Amino acid sequence: MDDMLKDFVVEAMDLAVNVEEHLLRLERDPDNKETLNAVFRSFHTIKGGAGFMGLPALVAACHLTENLFDALRTGAAPVTPIAIEAALQASGFVADQLTELANGSAPESLPAMPEELEHILTNAIEGKGMDAPAPAAAVVAEVAVPVAEAVEVAAAAPAAAVSTASADGLDWEAMYNAVVPAASQIAAAPVSAVAAAPAAVVAAPAAAAAKPAAKAWDGNERREERPEVRHAAPVKEDSIRVDAVKLDALLEVAGESVQAANQAAVLLERLLQFKFEGQAATLMATLAETLERASRYSTELQRATLATRMQPVGRLFQKFPRLVRELAKDLGKDVELTIEGAETEVDRVVVDSLYDPLVHMLRNSLDHGVESPEARLAAGKPAKSYISLKAWQEANSVMIVLQDDGKGMDPVFLRSKAQQKGLISENAQLSNDECFQLVFLPGFSTKEVASSVSGRGVGMDVVKTAVEKNRGAIHIESMLGKGTKFAIRLPIELSIVPTMLVSTSGAALALPMAVVQRVVELPETFMEVGGAPVLKDQGRPLPVRSLASSLGYESCSERVGIVVAAPQPYILAVEAVDGTADLVIKPMTAITVEGITGTARSAEGELVLVVGLSFLMDGCRGSVRLAA
Repeated sequence: MDDMLKDFVVEAMDLAVNVEEHLLRLERDPDNKETLNAVFRSFHTIKGGAGFMGLPALVAACHLTENLFDALRTGAAPVTPIAIEAALQASGFVADQLTELANGSAPESLPAMPEELEHILTNAIEGKGMDAPAPAAAVVAEVAVPVAEAVEVAAAAPAAAVSTASADGLDWEAMYNAVVPAASQIAAAPVSAVAAAPAAVVAAPAAAAAKPAAKAWDGNERREERPEVRHAAPVKEDSIRVDAVKLDALLEVAGESVQAANQAAVLLERLLQFKFEGQAATLMATLAETLERASRYSTELQRATLATRMQPVGRLFQKFPRLVRELAKDLGKDVELTIEGAETEVDRVVVDSLYDPLVHMLRNSLDHGVESPEARLAAGKPAKSYISLKAWQEANSVMIVLQDDGKGMDPVFLRSKAQQKGLISENAQLSNDECFQLVFLPGFSTKEVASSVSGRGVGMDVVKTAVEKNRGAIHIESMLGKGTKFAIRLPIELSIVPTMLVSTSGAALALPMAVVQRVVELPETFMEVGGAPVLKDQGRPLPVRSLASSLGYESCSERVGIVVAAPQPYILAVEAVDGTADLVIKPMTAITVEGITGTARSAEGELVLVVGLSFLMDGCRGSVRLAA
């Protein structure tokens, strides 16, 4: 079973269980509109997933039941016992099909919806009762009356006159017992009364017993009479659904336990500086061993908890090919989307929060970046355009890159548009990279008239906000006539982040290790380019920027440099480097400080401010300033 089908079965089985519970509640309280709506939504959801997975029998059953509950909740049909029974039978059929899928049956091998189920659902929708039984049931009913009459006649006759052979000399009892299973054979004593009945009357039940499949379908018979289903192993539960809030709480506890273990290790190291003798030395050795074991177990707990939150980005990416296809068709463009790195794992929260940003970026590429086939042919390009969506792990980060081969962005045009809309001042001098960042400003759009796709100036603003909320950074590269690339860098895990601890101007700070390349010693004086300090690192000149001045702190003597792996690399000057640590980050909610994304506690218990990844990636500069 592929992953998509497996996910559908797990979710649909949960819904099916809830449906039965709702139906039993509805049987007790037929006027409960909330329950009616809940059942309607459940069957509607299952139908949608079943249609996507190509399960026609499930779609048909859910569609009819959905129609039934639409009629019930609008008052077009009454909530009767027949309606409840029809829904329960449909629920049983859905549960059976899902169980077979869970046990490994191929979707194409599933049976079709029984006609009897369709019949009872249709009657319930039309508000009819079970007044039109199946033909097989009518035959059984017709046979039952003569048999009862024959038994009455036989009972009135003297017992001695009754024999096992009929008037024509045939032993109907023996013949009946010869063709039915042992469990259904007629005992000698009770059958004597029946033996006196006419042969045609007794033969009818035999024929009916030989065809049990002709009875009306009651929702349970299929499971009872199909040996492969009855004897199938129970569904193997290889996954459970856990509330995300519980996972978040578990991860926070795991992170705090690691922090406590680290702090205990620091305290123990300080204690060992003193001299212990005798029993005290033995106790200290035992304490050191115990703390080391506790630290190891807390780290394993943290790692295991993190693994439960990791999800492949493929679950997100698989939703986009159809979106691109339909939107390209609406825009009259020929576009092919290629996806790479779908197996890359990232924190569940990141996966959930990336859907809207990626949708906005795809719509932006399709509407603004990719040209029409005619324009591409005129520019000497193939008529078909390509958009690629890639993901991969890089150090402690996940990179997600969306790239198209469209017309690219003109930085001069972007700056002019921003000035026209009053988003930047008329005399603003911006580099090309800063001009590209203008697309993230609220209200910025190059479209004169808003359409159903773009033009309202909110899409890319949503992208940057969502990325930075997850302590990530986004960067744009573009070339006229060649295309545009959006690169998103996100931490693999959100709440526990590997950091480098630094201090500057009396403040304890933490930098995400995702952008730290190495540490270098800074000289007393620097060479300057354009009035700005520059230092050569491995043969390349890199600008030097002060962390204290970037954050608005008092100036201090900063003689340690950190090479930052940004789109335009630079050296960040700090006062001292105090080591590295995995910190549990607490987001700042009460106040907003530019450049600071959260707080944490060091192993010594001191409060540490965490510098934002986006702030560092942008060269320790905030967003492009709006016009005053």
